[in-house]
Amino acid sequence: MSARHILLVVLDTLRRDHLSTYGYQRPTAPALNDFAGRAALFGRAWSPAQWTLPAHASLFTGRYPSVHQLSQVNDRLGLRHATLAEILQTAGWQTTAFCNNPLLAALDCGLQRGFTQFFSYAGVARCRPALRVRAQGRAWGRLMQPVQQRGARSNLLFRAAMRPRLAPLWTRLIRFRGDGASSIEDLCDWFRQQRAGDADARHFIFLNLMGAHLPWRPRREALQRIAPDHGPQARRFVRRFNARAARWTLPPEPMLTADERQALLDAYDAEILQQDAQLARLFQTLERMGALADTQIIVVADHGETHGEHGFMGHGFGVPQELVQVPLLVYDPAGRFPAGQRVNTPVSTRRVFHTTLATAGLDAPMDAAAPDADVARLDLATAAQGQDDADRVFSEAWPPETLLALLRQRHPGLLARKRLAQPRRAMVSGRHRLLLCGEEVEALYDTQQDPFEWRNLAPQQPGLAQRLRREMLAALPATQQATREWEPDAGVAGTLRALGYIE
Repeated sequence: MSARHILLVVLDTLRRDHLSTYGYQRPTAPALNDFAGRAALFGRAWSPAQWTLPAHASLFTGRYPSVHQLSQVNDRLGLRHATLAEILQTAGWQTTAFCNNPLLAALDCGLQRGFTQFFSYAGVARCRPALRVRAQGRAWGRLMQPVQQRGARSNLLFRAAMRPRLAPLWTRLIRFRGDGASSIEDLCDWFRQQRAGDADARHFIFLNLMGAHLPWRPRREALQRIAPDHGPQARRFVRRFNARAARWTLPPEPMLTADERQALLDAYDAEILQQDAQLARLFQTLERMGALADTQIIVVADHGETHGEHGFMGHGFGVPQELVQVPLLVYDPAGRFPAGQRVNTPVSTRRVFHTTLATAGLDAPMDAAAPDADVARLDLATAAQGQDDADRVFSEAWPPETLLALLRQRHPGLLARKRLAQPRRAMVSGRHRLLLCGEEVEALYDTQQDPFEWRNLAPQQPGLAQRLRREMLAALPATQQATREWEPDAGVAGTLRALGYIE
């Protein structure tokens, strides 16, 4: 049976190489393992960007960041870039989001365009389906929306939030990681009601889950299952790390010790396991209600996470494989994606946009001459069916200005030494992946022989590195994105200064 409904599940900050589904030694993802038996699993999927906003913008528009240019918290997606939800809504689809990421929910960045309903489970202004939320709660959400906008876009407030005394407070106060269990419960209840109503309605549902994102506070039973030897000292380190929010994204200085890094990996893996249990409930509920017979399900991560590898931490800078090689699985009741198949063709996750339109039988509303407009060619089903002839795969990391401002204040030497203000880009071409810092070659890897990218081949193969560099620079737009400071008004700055949070 063909798909009448499409469910896009984005697992925020989830590393591909920490999923048992992709061969990781720890049992982090039993539900995804089972789901992979029904779906096509893409073994070499790459995110176009290293953090939330540009990565989601690429999922929603099919464009690379240097084209859609949504890469900073004070950017807004241009109206010339129609979003997936807008296109589907115009074609008569019901479009609904269940979102746990506070940036996607709070910022007026253009990514909510086209959603008939956008339910938010993070931030001060939470919004759940009407059957679960009283009217005064929705009014409070409308009142707090501009406050959240200002807070998310202020460099001064951002730097204040990095203080260890504040991080544990605000992450809990605003439910920084949302409420994945409630969002899945609401999604299932809502979808059940919709299916019981208009039998001809078609639904596009977007679900964002934040279970793998810092701060990590896994339950003890999950930790025991993943890391039985995770003791009190490791728990104390993770607790201290959670409170030092600046360390979540800045390159580690000094480098983490082996024990410290292992403590973080234990907590991260336990959080993945907890989120996987939530996914199990989602898949089981959809099966019980019969939704698997007519619903295409795409499961993907927007980006991964670094834990000190390649000199990076978090997901603010760079394009190492830990950060931009992501899980991607597609289940299709019509059989366009063969069950249990592993696809090893390199693909960009921006093609989720084209795949969704192909499932809906729609074209991309853009200039037919644009390379991004060819829905049939960029539909991921062509790769799953062994017929892929898509272009090379790119990733782009435009450094977030909020982090650059923090570095200028606290670690200007680190900023200059690691060239963190420079954009970094990568291109997958066949078995090789080339990384640029600015326009200079930073590294060249053989992804088949060295999947974790520890051996830089650029010094040994300068000719290949320079040829791929020329190809990359010719293929990507030479976009210059100016860095800019975004400060709060004098009243907010005065309050923070009086409290001692800023100089």
